[in-house]
Amino acid sequence: MTFKSLISSDKLVSTLTIGFFSAFLLAATMDISRFSEIINTLFAKSAHFFGPFWQWLMVGNFLLALFIAISPAGRMTLGNKTQPDISTFRWLSMIMCTLLAGGGVFWSAAEPVYHFISAPPAFSELSSTTEGAVSSALGQSFFHWGFLAWAVLGTLSTIILMHAHHKKGLKLRPRALLYPLFGKKLENHWFGAVVDTFSIVGVAAGTIGPIGFLASQLGYSVESLFGVANTLTLQIGILFAVVAVYSISAFTGMDKGLQWLSKMNVIGAVALLVAVLILGPTTFIFEQFGSAFGSYIVNFPALSLGDHSAGWMTGWTWFFWGWFIGFAPMMAIFIAKISDGRSIRNLVFAVAICAPIATNFWFSALGGTGIFFELSQPGSISGPLAEAGLPAVLIAMLQQLPLQAILVPAFLVLTTTFVATTGDSMAYSIAVVTSKDATPSKYHRLFWAMTLGVVAAVLLLAGEGGLGALQSFIVITAVPVSLLVASTLICAPITIRQMMIQSKQENSSNLASATPCS
Repeated sequence: MTFKSLISSDKLVSTLTIGFFSAFLLAATMDISRFSEIINTLFAKSAHFFGPFWQWLMVGNFLLALFIAISPAGRMTLGNKTQPDISTFRWLSMIMCTLLAGGGVFWSAAEPVYHFISAPPAFSELSSTTEGAVSSALGQSFFHWGFLAWAVLGTLSTIILMHAHHKKGLKLRPRALLYPLFGKKLENHWFGAVVDTFSIVGVAAGTIGPIGFLASQLGYSVESLFGVANTLTLQIGILFAVVAVYSISAFTGMDKGLQWLSKMNVIGAVALLVAVLILGPTTFIFEQFGSAFGSYIVNFPALSLGDHSAGWMTGWTWFFWGWFIGFAPMMAIFIAKISDGRSIRNLVFAVAICAPIATNFWFSALGGTGIFFELSQPGSISGPLAEAGLPAVLIAMLQQLPLQAILVPAFLVLTTTFVATTGDSMAYSIAVVTSKDATPSKYHRLFWAMTLGVVAAVLLLAGEGGLGALQSFIVITAVPVSLLVASTLICAPITIRQMMIQSKQENSSNLASATPCS
């Protein structure tokens, strides 16, 4: 095989991706301390140089998507179908469960409590652990999991990909985001393979991390609840169980396993949300949600573009932005696969407006309940947080509620199925990109699902520094992906213009064919 034919093959992306993670794992297992040191240095430099750029990118992406949605272009339909095949409930369920993932359960309890105990820079004038700090703690959390985060994951990128795939005949993969600039030149070009590889590595790092950290969190939970030692063996066992769940789901296909898993997740999340609202501080939750959301909106410009402490931004906002940006191209592929027949306005409002508001209320319920108990009984939540870190907050909060014997296991199961949904959907998206077929085979999907689990297991075996290095690596991989995402600020308007021209031509053609002959 010649070099030219090699770089033109669909196998190049798989070869580069597998080769990269093999080298990553080899380096991590050979000398984890030295490897972590290098990764952390690169992490700090990446955040320092690209963090401010990511702030502007997130704002630009959201505002442009919103402008397109409310413009006449928002009425245009994406894809080839006039009506969607998937019901609105299932469509929203799959989007919510995949994007919210296990982080939505873990961080929804932990982050507001952390910001309540230690005020973020944007609200540094407020005293921590006082009732006045509640809305600012929740508002900061709303910002990290709000409009900007959701918008970058599935608005402009999805619009570009669906047009390039359905109307221009390109394969559904990250390089198609550059179609408005390069046409079909990258379809069989080595640079297109590199673009796809960076995107896969970014989303794989962002998916493997939660899978591995879930094993650690559940290990802690099992130890605190049942007294079983949180050993590496227990964590590996939990990890294999999680991987088995989403691998089976990936094997059965999007129209079976993933839709069923997403539906059960939403039903379970709503049921547990209602339980927390009834058993917890109901009035406090609703009052603080309104107050915090108002604080979020009022302080939106300062939160979005404020020049705060670089150290704090690196650990929080820039880390989250890097994580979400790294997910964006592959997440857009997943949403594109399930959004045929939806209008642009429907897509943008569902992903960038409705989903964030629902997420914010979820954060108010879990995080607000934790803050309420910390206000009422100082040390009840902050004590476990200081002893065992962020994973302890959810368990500590649930143990303050009635029926904790039911709620704690139920939330742990929900966290597991949320992470499993993300593993399933991202394995599917990776399989789509690396497969020569538009619909990857079940064995191809299974391979990537299990690969994500194997990498997480090896990093767990490498020690705590392994997963820590991967968490820092998420931000590093976001650097090249952010340049791809930034191109959508140019490519999306070009795509919209092409869609409007094509729509006018089709309308004129239909009108001409409908005119009776004289």
